[in-house]
Amino acid sequence: MAQIRPEHRKRNTALRVLLATASVATLLCAPLHAQETGLRGPVGEDDLNNTLLLHKRRPTAEPEQAQAPTYQPVSPGAIPTQADAEATDLFSEPPNAENATGSSSSSARPPTTARQRARELRARQAGITTPSAAETPATPVTDEELTTGTVRQGTVDSETEIENGPESERQRAIEGRRPQPDANPFEPTGIRFGTFVLKPSLEQGVTATSNADSSSGGKSAVLSETTLRLNAASDWENHSATIDAYGNYRKSISGQEVKDLSGGIDGRLQLDFADDLRALARLGYSMRPESTSSPVVISGTAERPTLHTLNGALGVEKDVGKLRFGITGEVVDESYSDAELTDGTTLSQKDRDSRLYTGKVRVGYEVSPAFTPFGEVEFGRRVYDLRFDTATFERSSKRTGARAGVEIDLGEKFGGEISAGWISEDFDDDRLKTVSAATIAADLKWSPMRGTIVGLTGETLVEGSTTAGDSGSVLYNGRLSVERQIRSNLTAFLAGGVGYRDYASSNDHELRLSAEAGLTWWLNRYAGLTGKLRHETFDSTLSNRDAKTNSVFVGLKIQR
Repeated sequence: MAQIRPEHRKRNTALRVLLATASVATLLCAPLHAQETGLRGPVGEDDLNNTLLLHKRRPTAEPEQAQAPTYQPVSPGAIPTQADAEATDLFSEPPNAENATGSSSSSARPPTTARQRARELRARQAGITTPSAAETPATPVTDEELTTGTVRQGTVDSETEIENGPESERQRAIEGRRPQPDANPFEPTGIRFGTFVLKPSLEQGVTATSNADSSSGGKSAVLSETTLRLNAASDWENHSATIDAYGNYRKSISGQEVKDLSGGIDGRLQLDFADDLRALARLGYSMRPESTSSPVVISGTAERPTLHTLNGALGVEKDVGKLRFGITGEVVDESYSDAELTDGTTLSQKDRDSRLYTGKVRVGYEVSPAFTPFGEVEFGRRVYDLRFDTATFERSSKRTGARAGVEIDLGEKFGGEISAGWISEDFDDDRLKTVSAATIAADLKWSPMRGTIVGLTGETLVEGSTTAGDSGSVLYNGRLSVERQIRSNLTAFLAGGVGYRDYASSNDHELRLSAEAGLTWWLNRYAGLTGKLRHETFDSTLSNRDAKTNSVFVGLKIQR
């Protein structure tokens, strides 16, 4: 075996060390990706930096298509360096960004989008703190934003949360809704005339009666009866006005001859001013044949005279705390037409024409909104057109009166007023006795249940006379009525009345009682069938004055 010389052994050892050194240098200088493709020769530092910069500037595909480069280690257990991990985030800031701003945190920031960085930059310029990237949801970045460097902003309502409230719920179509039932399907709708709503009605029928003129010698008859009514109410915002009118015409078809006409109109106006001040005005007119029960007896008349009444009133009311003050002035004018006698002549009634002027002062105190007690005094003067009547008596007189009562206001349940007092009329002629008597007055409406109305009215009247030596009389009238809506198209009516006359110059008196029942069946809103039954009894201490009357009425009523 040949022996190796010592100098040769030293040369081989030096060669091995040189080859190992060259291999280690080559591995340290080669790029990482060279491990995948093999060595391609020595690579300089400048070439390595240019390659990394080119890799960072390369554009990224669409968010849903682009994927971060995945590190593929050559040997097991190899991990990417920090530079390689940061290179995979295309839009991340350089590693020293936090240190440049003075932050000492060494943890990596979460990825942010171009839109978020633009918002943060504008917020920092305006001095406003914006939520961090972890709090803001990421949005995709478009090619336009990467190319132009601009960030597209959304609309105003794109970032506003709209709450679904009741008003955002879908509503059903109008024609799909169930119609609400009409509470009063047969009530008149009315006719609009300017700022007023008119409600006219016409009633036409036939009356069969046992006493055509309600006199002591009256006979039976069949009458054609027509009644026209009109109600008008204003539709104003502050003030109010109402007008009520009626007309009635009766003519005999068979039996006792009767032909009479009656009617009237009454208008009311209320003006509301500031500081609880109100002005009231009333004007009315009525005409009717004088009743056979009148205290003035005219013998041998073929047709009784017609009474014309014209009245007007003006008043002012003022509320001061709980006190109620009112002043009212009123004028009532009564005139009579001539009476036609059976012999064809006429009898003048001029000595019965008169005018009554009165002034009233009322003071009340509101105990509660429902009850207001009051007191009222009255002063007046009755003046006759003729100073002396046919019997040479001066019938003009002075009038004084006082009464106390209470106003009630419980809404639709109960309302009105009731009072009692004393009245006196002193005549200019000393031969005539002063007329004085207690007075009552009432105007109440009560609704104990829905569809039922109970009404109570009462009044006291001082009546004049043309009989020689007779001062006149005092008449008390009262009426109680009940109206009930049995069904929506069926209405019943009951009423009872009483009248009592007391003659001032004698002990004579008269009593009148009446009862009435009616029924109306509505065919529709505009037409209905109606019927009435009426009974009246008149008893007098004077001779030839008693009378009884029974009558039946059937007809058709039309309303609008």
